[in-house]
Amino acid sequence: MVRRPLVTARQARLGAELRKLREAAGLKGREAAALLGTDSAQVSQIEFGTAGVSEARVRQLAAHYSCTDTELIDALVVMATDRTSGWWEEYRGLLPSPFLDLAELEHHTTYRHDVEFLHVPGLFQTEDYARAVFSYRVPELPADDLELRVRHRMARKAIITGPSPIPYTAVIHEAALRIRVGDRAAMRAQLGRILEHSREEHVTVRVIPFDLDGFAGATSAMMYAGGAVPKLDTVVRDAPQGAGFIDSEAQLGAFRTLFRKVESVSLGPEQSGDFIRRLAKEL
Repeated sequence: MVRRPLVTARQARLGAELRKLREAAGLKGREAAALLGTDSAQVSQIEFGTAGVSEARVRQLAAHYSCTDTELIDALVVMATDRTSGWWEEYRGLLPSPFLDLAELEHHTTYRHDVEFLHVPGLFQTEDYARAVFSYRVPELPADDLELRVRHRMARKAIITGPSPIPYTAVIHEAALRIRVGDRAAMRAQLGRILEHSREEHVTVRVIPFDLDGFAGATSAMMYAGGAVPKLDTVVRDAPQGAGFIDSEAQLGAFRTLFRKVESVSLGPEQSGDFIRRLAKEL
């Protein structure tokens, strides 16, 4: 079995899900290996994503682990056998791996929920806004690297602007709409872009105004990406070392509840559109 020189987040997730099934069955790695007629090193490599796994082997493992969730098994088979070489691969070696992992995650996402408090969601950002965000990085990026990141961010919009857009809901705090990341003209254009997207059937924009009473959820920023089945959902949150992927069932459940709470106190889509238009007129 050939070991992969680089493990993507999607490959690691597949291995992690197979490990969860094994542990739920109460089996040690060596016991799973014995059932497969192999050694524990191979099972370990599969679970860490450093080695691939065939459809037959995924189904064999699921059977040994007494997993009866056919939808989950089928979804894991797709993860194991998918050989998609997406647009993000052109950035391989040019941008850090987390950028590519995020684009691949989005490519396979079935729906998306974003909650933002300080920045306009990336899927809505104009080039000028994104460039201003990346320009603020310390240490500063070389000009070529900065433009690569802007181009990559614009390409990620395909999930809501391409031929097969996914359902997308963005809950944005008024702070993110008022902070002038760029100059006045750039911010006016940015608000206009959000309004353009809000008119698309698959996009829902909701705003949390400053004057909302009793709102203590300012730490609940998230990107919630729906998987092929709920167990394969993923939450992405910004961290000092880069984007962090969260996929434990308990935490996913907590973030689903958190999103519902934040969504429930936000303005409705029509009110939010009116709110953004008023802000744009103030600029």
